[in-house]
Amino acid sequence: MKRLNDNVVIITGAASGMGRAMALLFSKQGAKVVASDINEESLSKVVKEIQDEGNQAIGIVCNVAKQEDVEHLIDQAIESFGKLDILVNNAGIMDNFLPAHEVDNDTWNRVFAVNTNSVMYSMRKAIPIFMKQGKGVILNIASAAGVVGARAGMAYTASKHAVVGMTKNAAFMYAKEGVRINAILPGGINTNIGTTMTNPSHFGYGKTMPGMELNPRFGESEEIARAALYLVSDEASFVNGALLAVDGGWMAY
Repeated sequence: MKRLNDNVVIITGAASGMGRAMALLFSKQGAKVVASDINEESLSKVVKEIQDEGNQAIGIVCNVAKQEDVEHLIDQAIESFGKLDILVNNAGIMDNFLPAHEVDNDTWNRVFAVNTNSVMYSMRKAIPIFMKQGKGVILNIASAAGVVGARAGMAYTASKHAVVGMTKNAAFMYAKEGVRINAILPGGINTNIGTTMTNPSHFGYGKTMPGMELNPRFGESEEIARAALYLVSDEASFVNGALLAVDGGWMAY
């Protein structure tokens, strides 16, 4: 029996990096994948790759910063497959390492819209569905920056701290409703999230980079996907409200 057999899974930010790795792995484990991303061309390639392996997937273009897009994504998933079992909030952007005295309103609002508001929109939409059916799993991809202070700029750090708080709050509140909610805290992972930065702050970058020397190594997207598979599967049935660091020991120092 495959670990996600017949489960319908939504994954945001699925066109590349960790989202792509999760989409490919989950589909191989029997999931019907609803892959979403703002990049339609790359999203189509991921969906085709899954379908070419004989597995089920659809792609839905979605700007997670927009409430209406997120709600449409969940509605379309249910319309296409008849249900929703697992929601993975993976989409995210960086913040140019802007410290407090340099961060501008546009950056702050954009980072929170993608990294934090989107998680709230999707959880608010999905949880009543899960409550009605008596079960459901949410996995939020937070960050090491969600529990420590100097892995990025102020906006990114605050946005991921918020995701951690949302995860814990909702996990406890809905535990008796059959809903499990956990978060992964990736460390340094080889993805293209750096492309969301345009002009890193010299001050902020300089303050955070010394910590990179303590990083044992960078991880790969597939290593995050394997941890995610455990958390969304029934093997983690008693894991709720947990923060799983997948960082090679970086935060253990």
